[in-house]
Amino acid sequence: MSALPSALSQFVDKNRAASALFVVVAVGFLCLALQPVAPWLFKWPAALQIPAAEWIGAGLGFILEAFKPIARGFSALMSYPMAGANFLFVSTPWPITIGVVTAIGWYIGGWRMAALGLFGLLFVLASGYWVEGMNTLALVAVSVPLALLAGLAIGMLAYEYPRFKSPVQAVLDVMQTVPTFAYLTPLLLLFGFGPVVGLIASAIYAAPPMARNVLLGLERVESEIKEAAVMSGGTRLQQLFLVELPSATTQIMVGVNQCLMAALSMVIIAAVIGGFNDIGWEVLLTMRKAQFGQSFLAGLVIVVFAIIIDRMSAKLAQERSRHDKRVVYGIGATGVVISIALLLGGSLPNPSELAVFDAIADAVDKSLGAFTAANGANLDAIKNNIVFFMLLPLRIGLDGAVLPFTWGFQWTPDMSLWLFAVAAILAAALAYSGRALGAVMLLFTVLLVETGIAELPWLFVLFGVGVLGYLSGGRKLSILVVVLMGLILISGLWERALLSLYLSGVSVFACALVGGASGLLCAVSPLAWRIVRPICDMLQTIPLFVFLIPVLMFFQIGEFSAFLAICAYAIVPMIRYTQHGLTTTPHELLDAATTSGATAWQTLVEVRAPYAMPTILLGLNQTILYAFAMLVIAALIGTTGLGQSIFLALGKADVGLGIAAGAAMAILALVADRLVQGFAEERRKALGL
Repeated sequence: MSALPSALSQFVDKNRAASALFVVVAVGFLCLALQPVAPWLFKWPAALQIPAAEWIGAGLGFILEAFKPIARGFSALMSYPMAGANFLFVSTPWPITIGVVTAIGWYIGGWRMAALGLFGLLFVLASGYWVEGMNTLALVAVSVPLALLAGLAIGMLAYEYPRFKSPVQAVLDVMQTVPTFAYLTPLLLLFGFGPVVGLIASAIYAAPPMARNVLLGLERVESEIKEAAVMSGGTRLQQLFLVELPSATTQIMVGVNQCLMAALSMVIIAAVIGGFNDIGWEVLLTMRKAQFGQSFLAGLVIVVFAIIIDRMSAKLAQERSRHDKRVVYGIGATGVVISIALLLGGSLPNPSELAVFDAIADAVDKSLGAFTAANGANLDAIKNNIVFFMLLPLRIGLDGAVLPFTWGFQWTPDMSLWLFAVAAILAAALAYSGRALGAVMLLFTVLLVETGIAELPWLFVLFGVGVLGYLSGGRKLSILVVVLMGLILISGLWERALLSLYLSGVSVFACALVGGASGLLCAVSPLAWRIVRPICDMLQTIPLFVFLIPVLMFFQIGEFSAFLAICAYAIVPMIRYTQHGLTTTPHELLDAATTSGATAWQTLVEVRAPYAMPTILLGLNQTILYAFAMLVIAALIGTTGLGQSIFLALGKADVGLGIAAGAAMAILALVADRLVQGFAEERRKALGL
């Protein structure tokens, strides 16, 4: 008899993760069994909830009122550079603007970059959205210097005073995980209605990437360079500004690139509050009018700006020789001469009246109307099948989703019992054959599908998150994630948080499957990577707002459209990191596998995949964060959950609800981020990296 406890102990030690997760699944089934007598296990009692939104609204309302005069003064002050930049960008004749951008492109990247700037801006000019585009660029031109200065100061502070590094990184994490819409509600009350709100929100959102890259660049300065600066007798300020910052220029320029892209993305989002004739407002307005041809055209203008800004700023980050300045001056002078000639001749076209593509946009609308009329039934069938047979069961469970008008029959409690019984038998067979983790995952999947993510017991979720935290990072992480999730539970936002968790979770799962398979294909086929890589590059430069346009064109407003938009935005990191991880396996490992007689498939599964797992997990981490970022934008096209609450709070200027829902969304993203990073770090240690 004494051999049984010993064998059980050895089994638990060998299958630590499976044993811990089995306890989580057991808690879930126990909650299901106790639901008739203890419904509070599924729904946290209202009497124990705290009015977090009201408390936050009252507290922040007092603070905002106290700082409102200062903020309004700052808003009035910033209106001058805003007006100046707007006047400069809009009033400058378009040949000069195109010439300057083309000249800059030539100087930093040669004829390819010059052609990108020339033809990109010619497209903007021909679209008829030149003025709106210049208004957007004016906003970026003012917000980016603010973000760069703030990011530079924060990065240097964290570098010079190491005790501030952890708090600064925590603040940066929060700033980058709080949904973008959540910034706008308090800023709207502080700074008033108008473009300055977008300016401030853009600077806040764009500062963290700059700060992170400044800190990273300074930390990577070689010790020999630092020692040489000390030996030269310079003061600390001289060492920092004359030696270390110049040495970190390459990494800092990467931060400038990310800062520019973040600012452009946020400026488009800020268009939701209106009050400014920029390109983001045009996209939103045409979307609301269902003018998808014009909306798509305006979206392409945003994409063109994003590509030009991304490519040129990325080129600046590279240490390459610049091209002939005489050509630069020649291109710029050509733009000036053309402008003067057209102005003197009275024939400089008004860029707002060009609208070369209006006929194409109208044709797109007509073609889209004809296509949806002819294929509406097929499109609805695709949408309804995925919604009724995949999304809805994962949301509310089989017992709520399987109905006669969708599935042809009604789900009953007896069916649930049979489902659990079959799952238990299969799980026992898997465990007996040595696949304990597979057995647990089978039981977990059955529990999830039968109950639904949005209907999961709160005790099961907290217990599961705590166990994952312990497996990922130990006791401290376990306590942290449970406390954070507990805050959502008692705040009264639990149901909405689970809805957000459901949609983002399903989207991430789809991205992991499709993106992982695509990354695998690109890793084994260079031709596939040459095809997929430019598509990924394009998707990563498109601002979030624009992803809504194509899905609305074919599937209208609804949860399915939101699901597609999230997947389109979040799939790129999964593809890139999977491909990168699988193609960077050290040659000595591959040579050892080949020498031992392993086939290509065995090498991929047993050598490349395990070595690439930390990188793939980081890709999954980025995919999760991207999904949460897009989830709030998707509230514009009909989602429920925290994103909808944030959007409604913005419309009602409800600071408490906006901040509370934004904080809850940030907590979900932060918990997922910490868990995945913990597992990635564990894999790196196991591989000796």
